[in-house]
Amino acid sequence: MATWNSRGLRGSSFEEMINYTIEDYRTRKLALIQKVPTPITPVSIDAESRHITLAYFDKQSTVDYIGAVQGIPVCFDAKECKTDTFPLANVHEHQVKFMKDMEGQDGIAFLLIYYTERGEVYYLPYRDLELFWNRMLEGGRKSFTFDEIDRTYQVPVKKEVYVHFLEALQLDILSRESG
Repeated sequence: MATWNSRGLRGSSFEEMINYTIEDYRTRKLALIQKVPTPITPVSIDAESRHITLAYFDKQSTVDYIGAVQGIPVCFDAKECKTDTFPLANVHEHQVKFMKDMEGQDGIAFLLIYYTERGEVYYLPYRDLELFWNRMLEGGRKSFTFDEIDRTYQVPVKKEVYVHFLEALQLDILSRESG
């Protein structure tokens, strides 16, 4: 599989690359996915620039993205990891609950994780996140390692599609049908 072109991230965030991807998917009628805005309440606004300088979060958000892919409801969160150990503290309990609820409605939930030092992106199916999460709740590790993730879910870069996660999603769907 292709590896992530880390030069493409200079000056941009992982979420911006995903935003470009989902716009491309929308244009090509492959998927309709929306970035979920985080609700905030401004506390202080700079009068001259009219920019918010201080704010607080109104409530806990759900996940970063929600939508549909060829009629299948999906939700996912985008995470970055600098090392080969992903701390589960980077995923919040309310996000895991939302993902579980999505799966309970015959939707598909997952994480997209960008391993910055490796320059690689992986799709982590909810079922794998749930295993790691439950292990933590049972007193086990509060993280999972790069070696524990399924490498067949590496997300390739293809023809201007920066985070082409639809192939990994297809693999997830096929594994559900066969398992």
